[in-house]
Amino acid sequence: MNSLPAISPAQWKNYTMDRVIKTLPMPPAYRLTVQDVYDPATSRPRLPLLLEHMSREGRLEEEAAVKVIQEGAAILKKEPNIIEITAPMATIAVCGDVHGQFFDLIKLFEVGGNPDTQRYLFLGDYVDRGYFAVECVLYLMAQKIHHPNTLYMLRGNHECRHLTEHFTFKAECSVKYSEHFYKVCMEAFDCLPLAALLNGQFFCVHGGISPEVQVLSDVLKIDRFREPPAHGPLCDLIWADPNTDFGNEKTNDFFTHNSTRGCSYYYTYPAVCDFLNRNNLLSVIRAHEVQDMGYKMYKENKATGFPALITVFSAPNYLDVYQNKAAILKYEQGKMNIRQFKNQEHPYWLPNFMDVFVWSFPFVAEKVTDLLLALLSVCSDEELQEEAPRRASVVGEGVSYNRVMNEYRTLKERLQKERPARSPTRVPLEQRQMIRTKILAVARLMRFYEILRVEEEYVSRLKGLTGTGSLPVGALAGGRDTLLQALNGVQGGKSFKQAKALDRINERMPGPPPSKPTNPPNNAAGKMSATAPVAPAESRPKSSPSSAVHPGSAKAKAR
Repeated sequence: MNSLPAISPAQWKNYTMDRVIKTLPMPPAYRLTVQDVYDPATSRPRLPLLLEHMSREGRLEEEAAVKVIQEGAAILKKEPNIIEITAPMATIAVCGDVHGQFFDLIKLFEVGGNPDTQRYLFLGDYVDRGYFAVECVLYLMAQKIHHPNTLYMLRGNHECRHLTEHFTFKAECSVKYSEHFYKVCMEAFDCLPLAALLNGQFFCVHGGISPEVQVLSDVLKIDRFREPPAHGPLCDLIWADPNTDFGNEKTNDFFTHNSTRGCSYYYTYPAVCDFLNRNNLLSVIRAHEVQDMGYKMYKENKATGFPALITVFSAPNYLDVYQNKAAILKYEQGKMNIRQFKNQEHPYWLPNFMDVFVWSFPFVAEKVTDLLLALLSVCSDEELQEEAPRRASVVGEGVSYNRVMNEYRTLKERLQKERPARSPTRVPLEQRQMIRTKILAVARLMRFYEILRVEEEYVSRLKGLTGTGSLPVGALAGGRDTLLQALNGVQGGKSFKQAKALDRINERMPGPPPSKPTNPPNNAAGKMSATAPVAPAESRPKSSPSSAVHPGSAKAKAR
């Protein structure tokens, strides 16, 4: 066999088959088969092998991936709409949104404890926005197969076809596996339970309460094995939010239309307290909203002295720009403790799983505009200088007119040297004006493509904030200055608020806004009826003095 020719140092500099960062190993080319994934002695997935392989960006054969999802779904399908978890002395970790951040999920299990000895409750939103959602779902389903009675998973608003098609999960499934794998995941998501009752005291759910759920038995009546509708109790449980001035409302309404999400409701402090008192509960624990510190505890319920509502979010540095911490709640021996953790480094994907050919388009387009500018070089320098007074309006702010003219003259001189001499032709005045306008328009286009090429890193980070991968209007007008302005505060103290404001449009249900639901039963627009039925005692365990979290002894402290 002939050996490959030696590569000189100059050639090696541009050698594209070599890793840029040589210390980072290549992703495994081998895909794990069913025989590799499943231990024949236990008929369950080999968790250490899965974790090690997927941590290196390895993939499974589709047959093996589908098998893991379907076996996990079969376990979820048998669970009721409300999972009852008793924890009088043992501990359980309650986790919020994960959003495809697999390497942070690994850290979550390190902080929370080994699932072999530690119980877990996940509140939903495992997919979308992050670029490793497939790995999150596969690993959590494998853990569910191993721990069917100690690891629990609820449904979030992103576990549906509508959002996964709009955001990144469907594209991720198509890139890493196939559309068939995506459909299998959607069928599994239809099996996820809706809520959990922790120790008879805490109502755990992804979004919040609903005007159509006044007692816990109302949740059991919901048909969850379907795509969530745009209104109704199923929608509310996964989409609803607390009011923006929760605990300081200046209205007597229990529920108002949720303008941020475009569906479901905002629920108020009186509504939550009424729900807790009606069902003999201590607090509502939910996820659904990113928090700067990873959690938020709201106003205490006057009847118990414990926060009426707690939000937990477990995706640190959300979207790689929020700079937020993540948190999990650990319920240990009647005390609620908070464990925070920061984000982990992870491999990079181009926004929305863009391929390298699409990514390289600005580089190619810049050269095309160079060619167009050369082809239009038929006007004299004097004729072009006539346009100087109006160059700002034609070329736009941030464009160096002198630079464009210098580049034009350089191209013109080069072309004149390369082509044979020809007799000058007289071009009509109107045609010269049209050509001048075209040259300046092409110059502006060239400027935009140059910005895209030079500032590709900032452009990619900004695109990652949007669900569609498009840039905000005007982001390219002034080059790096306007790009940094759009990303202003990423390294500063106000980055969280600014990132959240920029990302607000993606918090809304995509597509045409659903019609506002009519006022639900029991006058949900105002106070609910005081005669609503109370859940029967036999339907759930009631809080006992020995297991209840006493207001004076309950602790919620960050470690």
